[in-house]
Amino acid sequence: THNLPPGLEYLNQLDQIIIHQQVDLLEAILGTETSSKYEIKNPLGQRVYFAVEENGCFDRKLCSPLRAFTISIADNAGREVIRVIRPLRCTSCCFPCFLQELEVQSPPGTVAGYVVQNWDPFLPKFTIQNESKEDVLKIIGPYATCGCFEDVDFEVKTLNEMTTIGKISKYWSGFVNNVFTNTTNFGIQVPVDLDVRIKAVMIGACFLIDLMFFENSLDGL
Repeated sequence: THNLPPGLEYLNQLDQIIIHQQVDLLEAILGTETSSKYEIKNPLGQRVYFAVEENGCFDRKLCSPLRAFTISIADNAGREVIRVIRPLRCTSCCFPCFLQELEVQSPPGTVAGYVVQNWDPFLPKFTIQNESKEDVLKIIGPYATCGCFEDVDFEVKTLNEMTTIGKISKYWSGFVNNVFTNTTNFGIQVPVDLDVRIKAVMIGACFLIDLMFFENSLDGL
């Protein structure tokens, strides 16, 4: 563990990570868009990290799910251990240009890996890459991501897409909770022996999936 990036030692023990968006009462009552804040927890519900999205109000209002952002992830001692960076990019379901790409750093300033969107006419697809931009894993989502009163699973697969080794799940937490609090709950399941740097990249992939598919959907309200 002495070779692990500082602050990621705890991920070495986890095969499940829960990401819970904190409810902002001002946003819920007035409908204003504020910076997103998240708690990242272990399967027992204990907070491991705290994440804050850093961008301007202009970006959140004008660009919404396409917005550029930097998410700073700190441990319980307040030390920033992961930084997630997403540039502003256009999106299109018809043409493979300007596809989404996200960089994950751990420690901040040192690249841990990337999340790269792959063009597909029917399914959401992403590739997880290491710090050298070598492909490591695939993420494949369902044809429909509306999640009608049920969880939505994005499967984590080997590079040949033949074997599923985990998943990123958007949890449906109930009509009242979703409609009135704009809360988001995700779960990440991966092998416990997966490189902690790739686990950090999977957390970044979860934030990207949230903004791309659930920011303005009924399931994400």
